Amino acid sequence: MNSKYQRLFRQDRDEGHFWPSFTDLLTTILLCFILIFVAMMIIKSLQIEEMKRTLDQIMGVRAKLVNDLKKEFSGSNLGVEVDEKTGSIIFNTEILFEYDKAELKTDSFTFLNEFVPKYLDILLQEGYEAYVAEIIIEGHTDRDGSYLYNLKLAQDRAYSVADYLLSEQFPYKHIQQHLENKLTVNSKSFSDVRTDEDGKYSAKDSRRVEFKFRLKDEEILDKTREILGS
Repeated sequence: MNSKYQRLFRQDRDEGHFWPSFTDLLTTILLCFILIFVAMMIIKSLQIEEMKRTLDQIMGVRAKLVNDLKKEFSGSNLGVEVDEKTGSIIFNTEILFEYDKAELKTDSFTFLNEFVPKYLDILLQEGYEAYVAEIIIEGHTDRDGSYLYNLKLAQDRAYSVADYLLSEQFPYKHIQQHLENKLTVNSKSFSDVRTDEDGKYSAKDSRRVEFKFRLKDEEILDKTREILGS
């Protein structure tokens, strides 16, 4: 009898030793997961803080660029307008094109030869170039005709400008390499028309070409979203 009770006692004792050990193991695993999670959150936090610092720096670059462009072109004899928020250079298409045409006028080459070097001297100077992701030539039209017709017209006009800037006829060959790395063309048709001083739609002001730049803030934002999503 004693032997029987002794066996039952040893069995209960062994089971009692097993469960606390198993609980300790689960606790250890849980703590490991918590530590890994905390480490990952710290790493993400540091990455996001670095992204924020870089974004703040880029925003400062944008403000300085816009200010430099305003100093150079506001009130100049070229007759262009500088968007105070984005730094876009806006000029009426009559400077470059006949109405409803996409071929550059003869005197437009003189205008581009004067404007483009000044524009790129600012945009691609040391301190700015590393932040510039893209240079965009963007065409806009009035509401005459269909959306698709004007989409093609605005695209053809923007392309005509880019085609000349990258051609053998453009005299500033050292600029072309920079343009080849960054230049794109775009069409907005009449999706972004302009108004006059009274807030009424203006067909004349809507017909325009814009030189725009895009900084690398979008790539950084995409990277931030990727970090947050992962």
